[in-house]
Amino acid sequence: MKVINRKARFDYEVGERVEAGIELRGPEVKSAKLGQVDLGGSHIKIQNAKFKSQKEAWVYNLKIFPYKYADNTNYDPMRPRKLLLHQREIVALTSKMKQSRRSLVPTAMYTKSDLVKVEIALARGKRKYEKREEIKRKEWKEKGM
Repeated sequence: MKVINRKARFDYEVGERVEAGIELRGPEVKSAKLGQVDLGGSHIKIQNAKFKSQKEAWVYNLKIFPYKYADNTNYDPMRPRKLLLHQREIVALTSKMKQSRRSLVPTAMYTKSDLVKVEIALARGKRKYEKREEIKRKEWKEKGM
């Protein structure tokens, strides 16, 4: 199973990519393994942890649809989920974000040896005219010109 965030590739110029684990609860894992995930519009924020010296990465607006065979009372499909990264990886990503004025965006979600992983990337937002040019190029390619 691999779910790709096609909207991120259209809205952002994707750069360096990093693989991260994600903290999921019971039926969310089964739902994610079935590919019932929507990555469109999701983004990542790095925040201070309970301990002031440490930081944590969180994914927002990542929708994991409810697993149909589970008890889904009090289930929030849009809840923020913690990314499992080492402190040195988080520090490296934050410094790169500040230096090059980029943001973190999830580009894919997949299973790897029975674990659910999220591919995150440093990305720069495209301007409206860049998106239009990309659409023009694709249309020209389709016409064979």
